[in-house]
Amino acid sequence: MTIVDLWFDPRCPWAWIASRWLLETERVRDVRVRFRVMSLTVLNEGREGLDAWYAEWLRPGLGPVRVLTAAEQAYGREILRDLYTALGTRIHLDSAPIGRQLYVDALTELGLDDQLADAAEGTEYDKALRASHDEGMAPMGDAPGTPSIHVDGHVFFGPVVSPVPRGEAAGRLWDGVLLVAGTPGFYELKRSRDGRPDVRS
Repeated sequence: MTIVDLWFDPRCPWAWIASRWLLETERVRDVRVRFRVMSLTVLNEGREGLDAWYAEWLRPGLGPVRVLTAAEQAYGREILRDLYTALGTRIHLDSAPIGRQLYVDALTELGLDDQLADAAEGTEYDKALRASHDEGMAPMGDAPGTPSIHVDGHVFFGPVVSPVPRGEAAGRLWDGVLLVAGTPGFYELKRSRDGRPDVRS
């Protein structure tokens, strides 16, 4: 069994697609995904020159990751798997607005304490949130972001892929990603992106 740690911000569509790919990969390869929280809002703190739309998009970003962190503290890390799915389905598939009702609905679906939604507006869990964020991002050096994958001592950003690979296609992508990540001296493979993320696949 290969343990794969995925650091995610629940609002990032690319992380959402990567997470669904990894869950699909679990079905065809001997891997188990552990979900870990990072924050694009924290990542971009103090950064100058952000596009206006992106700066505005980041503004409510702490709410969801605070709720996830509060749930992790209350129920353990494994809860992140299902709570991310509950939140992400609403965010990416249902276009639910970021706010208290989103958190309450996701928590209620899983039978969790809906008062954890209060964490979105406070700072009680920020120390734990930032610790998780730093654990995932620090090894990335000058290329932090999400999706960020840590596996077998290898750390990398990506893959950025759309739509979600399914079945054996998911497994083949995993094989390839693992191969290049484990190749000494391999740094980058990139091509132009000509479409928006397809989160509904």
